[in-house]
Amino acid sequence: MVRIAKCVTLNQVKGIFGFTGEDHIGKVSFPPVQAAPSFPSSFPHLFGDKNDLQCLIPCAIDQDPYFRMTRDVAPRIGCQKPSLIESLFFPALQGETGKMSASDSTTAIYVTDSAKDIKNKVNKYAFSGGGDTIENHRKFGANLEVDISVKYLSFFLEDDAELENIKQEYGAGRMLTGEVKKLLIEVLTNLVERHRQARAAVTDEVVDVFMTPRPLPDMFG
Repeated sequence: MVRIAKCVTLNQVKGIFGFTGEDHIGKVSFPPVQAAPSFPSSFPHLFGDKNDLQCLIPCAIDQDPYFRMTRDVAPRIGCQKPSLIESLFFPALQGETGKMSASDSTTAIYVTDSAKDIKNKVNKYAFSGGGDTIENHRKFGANLEVDISVKYLSFFLEDDAELENIKQEYGAGRMLTGEVKKLLIEVLTNLVERHRQARAAVTDEVVDVFMTPRPLPDMFG
């Protein structure tokens, strides 16, 4: 982290992240922390002295400035530039303008939610792109660009053909918001239940083994 920090000036970090004189030093010191795992030297127990390895980073678009900075720094410290796969944002239940918050349980579906919780959250809070009346919905169809149920199904429904059919039917007004929400509730309930069962099978011993720094067998053949 210190080597990375020495390669980025205060003026550069202000330009990249928009920091001002009113921001605390924690913000200025964080980018090297974010950047360090991009390089194999951060994991000597896994990679030893193999410093020529390249890192592939899946992230959301808001993380892009950190890793653009990291790519600029990489050659200066003798490392490969990391590559990025930038994913779509996962919206809050209230819509694209909202934000998921740990302090507001209505903004997201938690993996600890019960089937009843999931049903209530989707029905009550998932923003709808459907018409304001059934008549208007049948006439004009749904706005799929803002409908949260459709967006969530795009992430979690594994059957692409079924998803496309839902979009066509809903977008044309032949399927109602309540029907789409019902499908989403079923998908999310099954997903959370599978996670709950898998989590219940994890013992303290499994966690200890997982968290123990160790070389991974056959990593390099």
